[in-house]
Amino acid sequence: MSTFFNPRVASMQPSATLAMAGRAKKLKRAGADVIALSAGEPDFNTPEPIANAGIQAIREGFTRYTQNPGMPELREAICEKFARENNLKYTPSQILCSNGAKQSVAMAVSVLAAEGDEVLIPAPYWVSYPEMTRFAGAKPVIAHTTAETQYRLTPEQLADSLTERTRVLILCSPSNPTGSVYTHEELAALAEVLHDYEQVVVVSDEIYEHVIYDAVHVPIATIPGMQERTVTVNGFSKCFAMTGWRLGYMAGPEDIVKQSAKMQGQFTSAPSSISQRAGVAALNMDKEPIRQMVQAFRERRDYLLQRMRSVPGIRAPKPEGAFYLFPQCSEYYGMVAESGRTINSSDDLCFYLLEEHLVALVPGAAFGDPNGIRISYASSMEDLQKAFDRIELGLSQLRRK
Repeated sequence: MSTFFNPRVASMQPSATLAMAGRAKKLKRAGADVIALSAGEPDFNTPEPIANAGIQAIREGFTRYTQNPGMPELREAICEKFARENNLKYTPSQILCSNGAKQSVAMAVSVLAAEGDEVLIPAPYWVSYPEMTRFAGAKPVIAHTTAETQYRLTPEQLADSLTERTRVLILCSPSNPTGSVYTHEELAALAEVLHDYEQVVVVSDEIYEHVIYDAVHVPIATIPGMQERTVTVNGFSKCFAMTGWRLGYMAGPEDIVKQSAKMQGQFTSAPSSISQRAGVAALNMDKEPIRQMVQAFRERRDYLLQRMRSVPGIRAPKPEGAFYLFPQCSEYYGMVAESGRTINSSDDLCFYLLEEHLVALVPGAAFGDPNGIRISYASSMEDLQKAFDRIELGLSQLRRK
């Protein structure tokens, strides 16, 4: 039987982070002692007040459909969160709750960009942005940032990359995969460039908002003139350790939110009623459990950064947020392992470390930077210490041809 597939789906690349995690799990099932530093998922349990709210929702029979944009109580709580934490004013009609921030980004891109349009994506980027863009029929345009600028898009790069066909600029701060965080001044400079391109809407992915160390989170919507042309995407997965609850949201101009809600109504409908109840509890609870989680991430980051910077040939910019390192490792390209394996790319390096030293990382090529690798430190300190011992050993065994 010959099966025809939609070309937009057939050409879509599988998620590299999920693929590497799956490869690591397969080795684990075969009995290998693999340490996975590939997944972007907090290793903490959902805080008790949130879990209790979900349990209570089940016990009360709150298990039916809610309104498609999300239940009013949650959308009101999100508006209060924006006012309290970000000094941004939204109404519930400008909020759409979704089955995760990933869905919100995908819907925003699909609503805003069409055939012939361009979506500007700074690299390194989260692996799904280009695929979402292609599925919408638009063209991803990649602006390559560097470690020297802490992987942040400069006004000059933005000006050079924008065209009359650009419809969307995707920003992610704090960033997955680099942990970089834009300052108020940097965002204001980008906004100044965007002033001459009125057709461009910013999709601002702020899912790591509270996982931040040496910086202050600044939503680009707070820059004068930007709220009316920004879709802010956020959610509960990372900051509240709720990845499995699948709950995210977008906030933005009412017409964009309405179009996205129409799309959601035909594809998935509202997110889980149970998760929505838990989301209200998350927004209203004392944030001490979150502060404790972030402090643990900070200690892990500092440990890994210190060890990474002691390895010859590795350049490791200091992440200011999220829970990833994105070191540059191209000095090892062209080397050969004791097994005879040649390292010519970040893919080669990651599969060498996985298959010969049992540490799962993600190749930088998947994030648009072939010279880097992403290391997640959402694992225990014990696992991180053991994993880096293996990484250090693996790199020390590589030799020039």
